[in-house]
Amino acid sequence: MNRTRWVFFIVVLLAVGIVAASFLVQRLGGVAPLIEPPKTLDVRIICALPVEPFVQQAAKTFNAQNHKLEGRQIRVTVEPMDGLTAMGRWEREEMTPTPTVWIPDSRYLVELVNATYKEKLGRDVFLTGGEYRARPIVISLFSWGIYGSREQVLRAKYGDINWAVIHDAATAKGGWPELGGPAEWGYFKLVVPNPRKNVGGLAAMIAAAGEYYNRTDISVADVTDPQFQQWLKELMGAVTDFSSLGSYSVENLALFGYSMGDGGQLLESDLLLNMAGIQTRWQDPLKIVYPEYVTWFDFPFTIWMGDETSALEKNAALEFENYLLRPDVQKQAVGLGLRPANPEVAVTEPGSLFVQWESQGAMTVVPRTTMMRFPSREVLLALLRWFDLNVAQQ
Repeated sequence: MNRTRWVFFIVVLLAVGIVAASFLVQRLGGVAPLIEPPKTLDVRIICALPVEPFVQQAAKTFNAQNHKLEGRQIRVTVEPMDGLTAMGRWEREEMTPTPTVWIPDSRYLVELVNATYKEKLGRDVFLTGGEYRARPIVISLFSWGIYGSREQVLRAKYGDINWAVIHDAATAKGGWPELGGPAEWGYFKLVVPNPRKNVGGLAAMIAAAGEYYNRTDISVADVTDPQFQQWLKELMGAVTDFSSLGSYSVENLALFGYSMGDGGQLLESDLLLNMAGIQTRWQDPLKIVYPEYVTWFDFPFTIWMGDETSALEKNAALEFENYLLRPDVQKQAVGLGLRPANPEVAVTEPGSLFVQWESQGAMTVVPRTTMMRFPSREVLLALLRWFDLNVAQQ
């Protein structure tokens, strides 16, 4: 028998042996896997700052209830991150480890990131249709929050509160006495979140631009117009200190009162959530005023569709999304000053901050307003660049 036949004979014997061993293993009930699969399904969420307390609270309850999928317990973790910061990390591919879910402040941030990845990969990483589509979990809008005494003086002099009125107040050389207020108030101090730390600061500038041009769509040419830039610089000059405002402007306003500012355009939910603290610390309660040009945040629950997360993890994320939209959980959101995304839940639910603070201007139903259109990437970058060059360095 030559060498070739020996090799053939050995190969056949090995094959027969493998088949026989496999048959015996099956008859005996198989063998335990060498590597045990993970006992939990981890859903990691990057969450916008304004809704992080709501999502964090819901995740804690959800985890305690031991929700399972295909026999494995789902464990949700929530990490707070400003929407613009998260957008930058996504686009620089620095979001590691890759989260299962992103809940940014607004849908337009999702669309901008998805467009970047679609150009790189030729496919969507965030979907707008189907069961994995981005869906709002709650809603909030930007409104004026102004101390009542200041609001009365401005209204007596100018009428309705808007960006033009705030600009005139900001540029009054004689300070509050020129506006009709007492000398001890000093000069008007505006509160606007730092755009580099809170997407709300950028939203405020976009709303101001919309009112300045009297339209909802803002272009790069509008942002770079010298007259508008001068107007915006005068307006932002009334902010006492952007660095001290940081990411939580309303909390600072509640803590430090008039020394931080007289009022500004801020997120409705933040104003409602801090209203009691403001009334406890200061004799002058805050007044909520709704602008004509309004910016809505819809906080979409957005599932990452890349291969970095498994299909089972994506489905686990859907389980938590459905939990967030349950009526009982949405009622908790109303108690935190957020408008429900589930139409079965009313803003007037028991414990509603909207009802509690109606006397201070909070509205359960907002009258018809003009909604600002979402800005393009170029407009965002132009505004941020203008802020860095003209405001942040001062």
